Amino acid sequence: MPVDLWGYLRGRGELLTFLTYQHASLALQTLVVGSVIAVVIAVLVYRLPFVSALTLTTSRVALTIPSLALLALLIVPLGLGVLPSFFMLAFFAALPVIGNAIVGLRSVPETVIESAQGIGLSRWRILFTVELPIAWPIILIGIRVSTQMIVGVAAIVAYVLGPGLGSLIFNGLARLGGANALEMALTGTVLIVVIALVFDALLVLLGRLTIAKGLS
Repeated sequence: MPVDLWGYLRGRGELLTFLTYQHASLALQTLVVGSVIAVVIAVLVYRLPFVSALTLTTSRVALTIPSLALLALLIVPLGLGVLPSFFMLAFFAALPVIGNAIVGLRSVPETVIESAQGIGLSRWRILFTVELPIAWPIILIGIRVSTQMIVGVAAIVAYVLGPGLGSLIFNGLARLGGANALEMALTGTVLIVVIALVFDALLVLLGRLTIAKGLS
């Protein structure tokens, strides 16, 4: 059966724009929340060798949890819709960033920290003006990895009536063989890829604007 993608797109611009906005918004919000939580956890544990090693291992093991299984478990306390979708995505968004943030903070040379202490900077000023800026390139790599993962994983929230482009993909697959079924699934997939590429381009631009030239 031939694919009439342009024919499917005609007259559906408003719907597709809305679903694309929902998908991008959900991914962006969960990435911000997950990344902030990840950096906070890293700041709390990176100077404790045993705890930081345990946190690194736990974050890597947690990535093996099937996202659909976690989403199903969250239905029990949170019901259907946005809440379980948000919590599942924020959880997975934090995991790559935690590891990179810990590694980045631990990679700051001790001599740099001692120099900052020598000029009278407080512990918190050293963290925000010395350690985090030096660790930022590594943290940003984790955020980029997390972004690509979350934009893709966000499609499965359609299983719990979550927002986004996943509804197009799964409705199309459920009706495979019917009218416009393949076009629906293909459109949803292509738009998710476009969102991922746009987000990654924006993060590259953010890196160029925020990473000191000596660290890039």
